[in-house]
This record gives sequence, C-alpha cells and structure tokens, in this order.
Amino acid sequence: MLGGFHNRVAWVDLTSGAVEYKPIDEEDARKYVGSRGLGVKYVFDNGPDVDPLSPDNILCLMTGPLTGTDVNLSGRIAAVTKSPLTGTVADSHHGGWSGARLKWAGLDGIVFKGKAARPTYVFIEDGEVTLEDASELWGKGVHDTVKAVFDKYGEDDLSVMAIGQGGEKLSRYACIVNEHDRASGRGGTGCVAGSKNLKCVVVRGKHEDRPRPADKEGFKEAQKVALEQLMHEDVVTAPRKGGLSVYGTNVLMNMVNAIGAMPTKNSQLTYFTPHEDISGERVKETILVSDPTCHACPVACKKEVEITEGPYKGLRMESLEYEPAWAFGANCDNNNAASIAKLIDLCNDYSLDAIEMGNVLSMYMEATEKGYLNGHGSGLAWGDHASMVELVTKIAMRDGVGDLLAEGTERAAKAMGHPEIAMTVKGMAIPAYDPRGIKGMGIGYATSNRGACHLRGYTPAGEVVANVLGPTALTDPLEWKGKGEFAIIFQNVHTMTDCLNVCKFATFAESLDAFAAQLSAVTGQTYTAGDLLKLGERVFNLERYYNNLVGFREGSDYLPERFLKEPATGPGAEGQVCELAEMLAEYYEKRGWKDGVVPEEKLKELEIIA
Repeated sequence: MLGGFHNRVAWVDLTSGAVEYKPIDEEDARKYVGSRGLGVKYVFDNGPDVDPLSPDNILCLMTGPLTGTDVNLSGRIAAVTKSPLTGTVADSHHGGWSGARLKWAGLDGIVFKGKAARPTYVFIEDGEVTLEDASELWGKGVHDTVKAVFDKYGEDDLSVMAIGQGGEKLSRYACIVNEHDRASGRGGTGCVAGSKNLKCVVVRGKHEDRPRPADKEGFKEAQKVALEQLMHEDVVTAPRKGGLSVYGTNVLMNMVNAIGAMPTKNSQLTYFTPHEDISGERVKETILVSDPTCHACPVACKKEVEITEGPYKGLRMESLEYEPAWAFGANCDNNNAASIAKLIDLCNDYSLDAIEMGNVLSMYMEATEKGYLNGHGSGLAWGDHASMVELVTKIAMRDGVGDLLAEGTERAAKAMGHPEIAMTVKGMAIPAYDPRGIKGMGIGYATSNRGACHLRGYTPAGEVVANVLGPTALTDPLEWKGKGEFAIIFQNVHTMTDCLNVCKFATFAESLDAFAAQLSAVTGQTYTAGDLLKLGERVFNLERYYNNLVGFREGSDYLPERFLKEPATGPGAEGQVCELAEMLAEYYEKRGWKDGVVPEEKLKELEIIA
C-alpha cells in the first residue's frame, strides 16, 4: 500500500451497530487520492436520489495521504455527505487536531450510515471503533460536550468532533465542530449527524504513531523547499511580521472594504464605513490574547480573544475570523466587535454555520426594514446585536420564528414571499466577497458545486491579496474577461489540496511542484504538477456529474439578481455590476461543459466513466 495510508476505513452502520473495516479500492486511490476525493466518490456510489436526512444518506469523515504527517498545514479533515441545505454533494473541512489524530489512531476515514436507535457517540483508538451511549450528552452544547468527554477520557491526545443543539434539532446549516471552535461549517454536515443520532466522534491518537514518508530523504528535501516558500510569502508568515500570522484571516476586512467589495446590509451596499472597528488590526490592538495553531502549522492564523468589559465581559473564544466577522458585522450593519465574538461563540456551541447564520439575520433585517415579514416574527433592526444574540438561540432551539430561520436563508425568504432578498446560490448563502467588486468570485459562486462558496476556488488570492503588490490584467478584480479560466485554475488547485487535505493557505505560497514532491515522497509514488491538476479537475467534474444526476442542470449556475442589476456603492467599485453571463460562456467553453452539464466525452476523458 502507498505510504501515507493505513488502507483502513471504518464503515459504521448506526442502525445495527455493526462496524466493518474496509481497504481503499486501489483504483479509487489512484483516481481520487483521499479526503474530499474519496469522500465524494463514496457519496456518488451511494446514489444521487437519497434523501439527505434519511438513514440511507452517508456521512464521511475522511483524511488525505498527507494528513497527520510532518507536512506543513496537514491537520485537515473533510466531512462529506449529501447536503440537507442544498441537495448537492457537499464537503466541508476543519482544522485543529482531529484529522491528524484520526490518522494516528489507525484509520484513513470513517463512514456512517443508518440511524442509531438512541443518541450515540463513537470512540476510536488503535484502529478500532466502539459505539457508546450518548444519552447524557444529548441536549448539551459543543463546549459542555467536549468538557464531559475530557472529564471521562482525559485530554491527552484526544480530539472531539461534536454537534450541539442546532445539529440535534436538524437546522439545515448545522455543522460539526472540532475542539470547541474548528467547524466543518458549510452544507449541513451537523444536520446529517443529528439525523443519525450521532452526537460526537471521539478520537485518541498519538503523534509518535504518525505516518512516516516512504522516501525519507526525498521528504526532507521536499519539506525544506515547501517551508522556504511558505515562510517567505508576505501575506502568510514572512517572517511572522504581518498578514495571516499576525492578524489572522480578519486581515482581509480592511483590504476587501478598500476595493468596494464588502457585502453590507445584506449586499444592499458594498462598503462598510466603520470597518476598522471589526478589523484584524483592531482586534489585535484590543482583545487578542492568544495565537493557537492547528497540527503542523507555522502560520498560526487562529486568533483567540477575550472580552473584558461590556455586556459580553468574561467571554474567551477562538477565533474571530474574517468570514464570521463579516457575517455578523458589515452584513448586519454591526460594528460591535465584542458582540461578534459572542455570536460566533454561540454558533460554535450550538454547531451552526456562522456564515449562513449571518446571512439569515441580515435577510431577516432587510425583510423587517421593507415590511416583508408577513407574520413571521416581530423582526430585527440593523445592528441590534443584543437582539441578534437572542435570535441565534431561538434559531438553535427552533423556538418561534427561529423554527423557520433554522431552515436557512433561501427557504426562509421564500416563505416570506420575497426570495429576491436571499443572497444564495443553489440554496447556500454567500460569504464575504461581493461579486460586483471581485468578478472572479462571481463566477466562483455561480459554479461552485456546493453552493455559494469562496473556498471551492479562492480567486481573491489573486484579485485582492495579489493586488497589494499591484494589479495585472487577470488579477484586476473589476475585469471579467479571462475570469472563467482564472476560476477554473483555482477550483482545480483547491480541489486537489482538499484531496491531499492540506490547508488552502499553503497555496498562497507553495508551488504545484512543491505539493507534488511532498506527495511523492510520502506515498512512494511519483506525482507531477500536471497529475495534481488532473486530480483536481477529475474530482470537481465528479461532483458536477453527481449534481447533474440530482437535477442541477441547465440554469443551475446563477447569482442573485442584486449582483447583476444593482450597482456597487463602494469606492473602488462604484457603479459596477457582475457580468455573469459573459463569464459563464467562457467558463463552460474552458471546462468542456454544455450549459453546466458534464458531457459523456468529458467524463470518459477524466476516467470517471468507462
């Protein structure tokens, strides 16, 4: 078997309690490598017609061949399933230590099917899975669940991936939360866990049991090159004097706002005037207390904060990152950083996707402002953070109007009779980049296989971050020409890194040759940069093929009309709209698709079908 793999995946039937350990099919390992790729293949093989909340749906927690090794930023794990929010295939990744510890514990992944008769958790150690009664944990938030597990097993070498009340009560955007604050955030992975009565996954794995590279000398050289690239990239670490290492992901708040691409007040505006108040720079000056890291990470982008005054005094949480800071900040016209920390912490404890939650709240605020509630609750005023905190709890508990809002932005807006105020694609709400000010993100949102998403192909790496050094034709965020192909490159690269399961921040610095050298040294099989791009293309097309079979075909790649017709307001992008139709034509041509559908010849070319 290739290095980096145990060749052991646990398949757990929660209905019967049976656990079967299966090797990874050699052909699947060759074509899809691991993590996102293998998880998507398992979901594909399970069939497109499954109801996401039925016992027949599967939930995969998958590592890649680099997970848990000494490769930089290799602490990721993927949750893969059919989404109850969108109906698409969905993969969502989190950092921390659980991915590494699952590998150290002797498994490449764990796949759940069925539904337990009562609340259940699984304990994993030394390659073995046992099912345990979680009745005493049911009803607890993530934080109390983790504490109870630590009290029972001790904290040494232990990780806990859990759901809170949001997952238990089947919020469609519930997530799985690891070690208090790392979330497989998008697509409703925690909702699927809740539907199966699966409370948490507990893993004990020791670093000394980490996978060793097949080619030790080759690995040393590959690691040296990769680390040099990583440590000399200004926006990542170099030399830990700026960028992500100092300010975390929230370093983007001022950068995105400066180019007029900050979705504000549910994307009615594209510039947030008090942006400084919630920026990474201000957080560092005022409430930052610690910089914890994930496994094998020299970047340390996580920023732990402590609130020492005001109504949220005493809160200590991690991490006040850019996406949720935007979601509860600019998106809701709220510049109170302490309240944003509280709202993020609540979402982590209830196991709710903070990006979707921020969109739910901003949509509800716009509905209130415009008189669109139609009897659905008493409304919510812009920037009213105290009421936002109260409403998040109601949503987690499905209390009152929270029952509707737990269904997600799109379903709630439709129920109010105004679907146009839902900033969603394929049922998933947008993250923190306005496609009128960052055109590559527009085509990225529209064509993402899991719904509106920045992480399927992070074009802002070129359109925002690279512009610190000055724009070129393709990296000019307001230029739409060429952005179809630009997005494809990012989508393929990021799909590939999700299969290896290394953090996307590595792609800000490391070359494809560096990734190929590390993968080759770990596995003992030779990979080239071209092989990795083909891997990314194959998996992305497999996801699209699955979605086509589900029913996402012609016309499924779209953006909310607001982005196409209502001009941007912020300096830098004022007057801009998103030229989606033009970019889609270019994108489909370069992908070899026909109106969003993968043709048979492309599937054969990529060896997806024979």
